[in-house]
Amino acid sequence: MTTRAATAADLDAIMALEHASFPTDAWSPAMMREELASPHGWYVVVEEAGHLVGYAGLRAVRGSRDADIQTITIAESARGRGRGRALLTELLAEAQRQGVHAVFLEVRADNPVAQALYASEGFAEVGRRPRYYQPDDVDAIVMQLDLRGWAARHTPDDATTTGKGWC
Repeated sequence: MTTRAATAADLDAIMALEHASFPTDAWSPAMMREELASPHGWYVVVEEAGHLVGYAGLRAVRGSRDADIQTITIAESARGRGRGRALLTELLAEAQRQGVHAVFLEVRADNPVAQALYASEGFAEVGRRPRYYQPDDVDAIVMQLDLRGWAARHTPDDATTTGKGWC
């Protein structure tokens, strides 16, 4: 398995995974293209045997002390083997490199697996957005992480580096 920076050439594979993972509220190709090209975005992909099996994105405006995790998506066939945690760690390590202090995200209230992953890394619920995910009428749980505290709990060997594989 290999991680690397996402490029515009990954758009079709990302969109296929996006639609498979979020059939009712997937981003449009135009939205994802803008995210990949944004100077404030940082996206990575995971490949196995030449196939994209996951991607993740961070939005961090240069000089800002906070950032947002935009998405973390793993193909259903590749879930449950630590890839989501590895992508999350990748995003948090990048946020740390950019001098971010707080990381925010929204997670579907009906996704307890993702909620547990985020909580296990130190994210805490700070709010809710009722009926945020449409057309499903599902609440968004807003979570926040004190990145400085997270970084203090992790050694440099815990963080992954783009371009290196995970075991």
